[in-house]
Amino acid sequence: MSGTRAFSLFIAAALLALSWLNVQAAAAEQFPRKPAPEGARIYFSDLKDGAAVSSRFTVHFAAENIAVVPTDKPEPNSGHFHIIIDNPLPPPDVPIPNDPNHLHFGRGQQEAEIILPAGDHTLQLLMGDEHHMQFIPPVASEVIHVHVGASTVEKPRVPAPPGARISFVGLEDGAKIPTHSTVKFGASGVVIAAAGKASQEIPGSGHFHLLIDTDLPPLDREIPSDPNHIHFGRGQMETQLDLTPGPHTLQLLLGDYEHIPHDPPIMSKLIHVVAVDNGAPKTASAAPPPGRTPSPPDARVYFIYPKNGDTIYPHSTIRFGLSNMGVCPAGVYKLNTGHHHLLIDLPTPPLDKPLPNEPNLMHFGRGETEVKLSLSPGKHTLQLIFADYRHTPHDPPVISQRIEVTVLKPGQRLHPVQYHHHHYHHRHLRH
Repeated sequence: MSGTRAFSLFIAAALLALSWLNVQAAAAEQFPRKPAPEGARIYFSDLKDGAAVSSRFTVHFAAENIAVVPTDKPEPNSGHFHIIIDNPLPPPDVPIPNDPNHLHFGRGQQEAEIILPAGDHTLQLLMGDEHHMQFIPPVASEVIHVHVGASTVEKPRVPAPPGARISFVGLEDGAKIPTHSTVKFGASGVVIAAAGKASQEIPGSGHFHLLIDTDLPPLDREIPSDPNHIHFGRGQMETQLDLTPGPHTLQLLLGDYEHIPHDPPIMSKLIHVVAVDNGAPKTASAAPPPGRTPSPPDARVYFIYPKNGDTIYPHSTIRFGLSNMGVCPAGVYKLNTGHHHLLIDLPTPPLDKPLPNEPNLMHFGRGETEVKLSLSPGKHTLQLIFADYRHTPHDPPVISQRIEVTVLKPGQRLHPVQYHHHHYHHRHLRH
């Protein structure tokens, strides 16, 4: 860039900044600040400091000793709400900004739907008059800290092929089945493919998930992997099902290459079955094998969040992913199942004996698939090991890549808040 052009750009930027300051000064002179009503107080009515929230959530706010009115119907001792996100209070002598970090509720709203990315955030309420000027002194709430778990962030969904349909084969609603039985799945109008990047190249393809005695999971995020949500990530179309005697519900749900339901979801009807113990010999899964428990081909354990090289907050939710196996509590043997173990700043231990239980080798024997972890600032390594009912790694072992993360110092920010401007355009009008 030539020196003349650079100088011209500098002059233009300076003039623009000066113009903005003049506009703000003119606004402050035109709309002088009003005294705050005595005893005025505002607060979040349903949100506590330190709360864990979903990426998309609704929040309500309330006011005392100050009326909440639209900007076009001002009254004495009245104002309207603003939410300040991940920012300090703005300068008091200029109108409150209107941007993704400063949300206006100029119609007198007292609730809002907010979308935040995963991580830690701050929220604060600020009252403004009909000209969006702060009162003297400012009427503001306390700062609220919230944490958004990575698992709650909505993900793009793969479009479902027109006419796609899945169902149980030879199994009807109300059927009686043995406690140990083979259940088969059918599909039409959709390609059944293994999970992973390979199936990403097959438009609209997916793989089965079997929901047992549970409602449909959230349809905008990864389907859970646990005893009630069985994944068939290798493209399987049948399974050996072990049920306790009595009534059960079964439903099939197709997931894409990342285990996320299609849009619209491709699912079977929910059916009711009664499992009957007919005295038949139990399947091989009922008795543990001698020695180490075998793992199925292509079994994989991995981190959903964070990824290798990520920078995270000191208090972050670590999410575990699993494919081609199921999660089962420690002490309970079922074929092709196990539970998670998390290594923090440790080398991989011997894989032919039970894993020790120590502060930096965490056991999740209740079948947990995530943990809220507190780490000191700096670099740390994390690794997952999936182990059987005795805490012994499978044969061959199912272990993740050892990843490295950088933990921020308290008070440091990860990145600016990202919002959907179109979303707010319709929900938070200034006037």
